[in-house]
Amino acid sequence: MALRRTLTTPKVVFLVVAAAAPLAAMVGTVPLAFAIGNGAGVPATFVFAGLTLLCFSAGYAAMSSRIVNTGGFYTYMARGLGRPPAVAGGLVAVIAYNAVTVGLAGAFGYFAHLIASAHGLNLPWEVWTGAAVLVMAVTGYRQIDISARLLSVLMIGEVAVLALLDGAIVARHGIHALPAASFQPGHVMASGFGVALMFAFISFIGFESAALYGEETRNPRRAVPLATYASVILIAGFYGLTSWAAVGAIGPDRVTKTAGDALGDLFFQLSDSYLGSWATVTMQVLLCTSLFAATLALHNAANRYMFVLGRERVLPATLGTVHPRYHSPHRASVAQTVLTVVVCALFAIARLDPYTSLATSMLALGTLGIVLLQASAAASVLAFFRNRPDRHWWRTVLGPLLGLAGLVTATVLLVQNFSLVTGTDSAVVNALPWLIVVAAIGGVGYGLWIRSARPERYAGLAAEPARQSAVIDLDLEKFPDPVH
Repeated sequence: MALRRTLTTPKVVFLVVAAAAPLAAMVGTVPLAFAIGNGAGVPATFVFAGLTLLCFSAGYAAMSSRIVNTGGFYTYMARGLGRPPAVAGGLVAVIAYNAVTVGLAGAFGYFAHLIASAHGLNLPWEVWTGAAVLVMAVTGYRQIDISARLLSVLMIGEVAVLALLDGAIVARHGIHALPAASFQPGHVMASGFGVALMFAFISFIGFESAALYGEETRNPRRAVPLATYASVILIAGFYGLTSWAAVGAIGPDRVTKTAGDALGDLFFQLSDSYLGSWATVTMQVLLCTSLFAATLALHNAANRYMFVLGRERVLPATLGTVHPRYHSPHRASVAQTVLTVVVCALFAIARLDPYTSLATSMLALGTLGIVLLQASAAASVLAFFRNRPDRHWWRTVLGPLLGLAGLVTATVLLVQNFSLVTGTDSAVVNALPWLIVVAAIGGVGYGLWIRSARPERYAGLAAEPARQSAVIDLDLEKFPDPVH
């Protein structure tokens, strides 16, 4: 039974950009970057992070044009670094993407409760999270283009309201709405640059997921690279412009203090001032839909890692089955949903806060794992193309090398500032990065065990879908794979 090729390039872009949650990033991340980062220089950090990830994308796109597999990082690491490191990467990916999904579900419940209560509908966060997870479960169980259509509508709404705010700021202030100070070295390299850069990289999480949909995309060797580039450019441009307009609206010299006082209310205050209360209410609702869209997008990414590892029997084989009607990884989707419900329920039973405990800890853990995987993928590109005749000085050497340097820097910043991201001094929470270390070491050991004890299974790890019984690549003859 095959995964069905129903996705076009625009649909993949919607899936990927929705995972980055543009409105949630602006409301939740940018004020923190203003307050404890480099203040007026934050727009430049988004541009810097975007350029770094474009360099990474050069190699990532080169790999995706040659390898079509739902395994994403797992497959690329296998082809570049070897199968044992790939098993480690696959397990880290399962932990990371599931953690982000759970964290986003908690954040949705928190903000939905907060906003609904302000308008007279006082339901506990568990009800809101439960409703979101139910919709996620039904949508994720079905074929992927259902998710893509829903996410396209939600994403257009959140981008539109921020674009209206940007336009209103520019209309009122003219050229002064985009102050040159944001790109002057004194502001960019001010104290807190590293922290702001860390938040900038966090805001891009999810852009790399285009490759996960290769087996479900028409003409994946063209669509996946295009979607990856388009996503990075759209996210970087949008984040950079919106944060820049916010600096112009507040003033370069006042943005740090104003953001520190307002934090999560900053963009709502700007909306009140420049658009009116109707827009603020709309923005509040769209913040919730942004978080739901990201939850659904990350659910799809997480269950595809679980699916491909189940298909190759790294995880239980039942996870690697395809629905006979929807052609979706339905059992992996159900498993991811159950995991989300269980973790959220445990936090609820323990009466822990859905935002300061559940969301921050899970999002920090997942972000660290994904950035580490991005760095590993950049190294995989360098290794994969090292002795190949189609090696290219930019796409497979310099671009990935620059991306690797930037992503290693981001990983170090995340480890150094993990307690800042989680917002807690809890020793248990701040020890979560060790879970990634244990998974990586255990994954390498597990891969070595498969090599010695199950050599036939080992030989099939990260193989092309055409060589695996679970997937029939209908476009294989049209788009032959040059990698053997």
